[in-house]
Amino acid sequence: MKRLAVALTAVALAAAGCGAPASSSQPGRPDAVTVGLISIVDVAPIYLGKEKGFFADRNIDLTLRPAEAGTETIPAVLSGDLQFGYSNIVTLLLAQSQGLPVKVLINGDDSTGVAGRDFGSLMVSGNSPITSVADLAGRKVAVNVLQNVVELAVRASAVKAGVDPESIEYVKLAFPEMPAALAAGRVDAAFVVEPFQQIVVSQGGRPLASSLVDLAPNLSVAQYFTSKKMLADNPDLARRFTDAMKESLAYAEGHPEEVHRILPTYTKIPQAVIPNMVLPKWVPEVNEDSVAAIVRLARKERILSSEPDLDDLLP
Repeated sequence: MKRLAVALTAVALAAAGCGAPASSSQPGRPDAVTVGLISIVDVAPIYLGKEKGFFADRNIDLTLRPAEAGTETIPAVLSGDLQFGYSNIVTLLLAQSQGLPVKVLINGDDSTGVAGRDFGSLMVSGNSPITSVADLAGRKVAVNVLQNVVELAVRASAVKAGVDPESIEYVKLAFPEMPAALAAGRVDAAFVVEPFQQIVVSQGGRPLASSLVDLAPNLSVAQYFTSKKMLADNPDLARRFTDAMKESLAYAEGHPEEVHRILPTYTKIPQAVIPNMVLPKWVPEVNEDSVAAIVRLARKERILSSEPDLDDLLP
């Protein structure tokens, strides 16, 4: 079993046994809701939604709690410490395939689906001798988390280029560290997302592939989820949260200038970088075809050890 799957199972099963109830409010008071999420570009809609009052309009007092990764938010949601969380689709698939009671409520963000114009890409330094994905056999490629969505996307680019994905050495490296690692030659290539994609470009870096696009057309990258217990105990709260998120996603999709404005309030992205960034697509519906494509490749590449139940996981 893969290392991420083992860690997720151990932590989440322990948390799931806590059985804490979902948050509830006293009559006349808003429901106190805490959402665990990573402080990245992708979650701009929920920050905008809170600011614009979309959650307050639905009697939700929203608190946003930063986390390092979706593997942190899943056990916190299962224990009842958080009512909702945000995680990438591969982490959620791993959890569901292991029997953990998670349920996706609404989509979080999508790839743009446009090769050469996505919010993440597989890149090399400007002076690299590598000219295509076909040159990556035997090379070191940086991914933010091993055996997860980014590595799977790089594997998809390798398959498309006719390269054995196992011939690539995947190196775990945080996104903020990737531009310097590329420039110094510590890795041969890196899959970077915004704003680090723009930083690599500013250093003369070159894209080799839009790996999320290679993984699946219009890939649904991440979702907002809850526990089955919370959903059963308080379906009305889940519905109101989902409705507020739907309004938030639509607002972000239609107002990129507002996304640019709010990013510095919860991230450390330099203001000068923001106007050049490629933003994700924010749509409420999960692209089920893209999830099925992820499952097929993840099973083939042995990142998923068992078949997940998509009907059980997805809205």
